[in-house]
Amino acid sequence: MFAAGTGPAADPAGDRHERRIRSFQPRRSRVTTAQREALLRLWPQWGLEVDGESVLDLPALFAGRPVVLEIGFGMGEATAAMAAADPDTGILAVDVHTPGQGNLLRLAEERGLTNVRVANGDAIILLREMLPPASLAGLRVYFPDPWPKKRHHKRRIIQRDFIDLAVTRLAPGALLHCATDWEPYADAMLETLTASPTLTNLSPTATFTPRPETRPLTRFESQGLSKGHAVKDLLFRHEP
Repeated sequence: MFAAGTGPAADPAGDRHERRIRSFQPRRSRVTTAQREALLRLWPQWGLEVDGESVLDLPALFAGRPVVLEIGFGMGEATAAMAAADPDTGILAVDVHTPGQGNLLRLAEERGLTNVRVANGDAIILLREMLPPASLAGLRVYFPDPWPKKRHHKRRIIQRDFIDLAVTRLAPGALLHCATDWEPYADAMLETLTASPTLTNLSPTATFTPRPETRPLTRFESQGLSKGHAVKDLLFRHEP
């Protein structure tokens, strides 16, 4: 879809890392003209490939700002809103959805945002191979695929192995924020996060929290709420 060096790669890590069950499926269809133009124009400046080949210099990428990693940003509207509301924090947003990558880049340009970088590829490889220990001020995972069928639960991203890896990249005091509208997955997330010895639940009831004002209400979420879905937020602090 894109010539070499002009846009996100189809599989940036290639065969250089182990094959395993993944929590995502790459989707590169239905890219609009505006999204494609944004990718072609802005990817060399604001995009990066998750190839697992080098450790990122986050202070250089974000001009010394503290950095939050957002895994799975959909079409990027909420990410852009959070970046605009908090320009002193860098957002490293990783996804494999090409239209969303293009849309987030477009929004960042339109709004003059300099604190967003878009990563293309596997979040596990990004965390494990490309981020230094204790380098993140926060981690956001909003509305990940719930994989509702029991035989697919192994594909869910919020599992013990993932959290064990993620906390090694969180700085002391970093916030881990998850949200889902799939209640069984919310319960499983709560159990997994509570079991981590370095994470402290910020809910006064040790369960879920109301949606923080810092997390914008997305169109996807609004549609779910109108259908009676219950959205659950989980907010934990890393305290090693």
